[in-house]
Amino acid sequence: MPNYKLSKTAKANLLTIARYGDKNYGVQKSNQYRDKLKQQFELLVEQPYLFQAVNHIRKGYRRCVCGSHSIYYRIDNEDIEIMAVIGQQDIDKWL
Repeated sequence: MPNYKLSKTAKANLLTIARYGDKNYGVQKSNQYRDKLKQQFELLVEQPYLFQAVNHIRKGYRRCVCGSHSIYYRIDNEDIEIMAVIGQQDIDKWL
């Protein structure tokens, strides 16, 4: 059964999102937002081709938007590898 996995970068991104959310919006709202991101990851597994390819950014990557973040992922056989979860303010650092 297909699944998703997180790259080291994506794990670090999610930790940053959690810390920022906890500090600025409270733990409950922060948890809700992260749950929304996880639901989006699960959707990517179910429908990996639903979102646009962004080969101009990185070959083989696709992107979907969730809240104020873009999720960059690639399809690895049947699995989805979440490569990065980037806020608009951080996109230039990642590219």
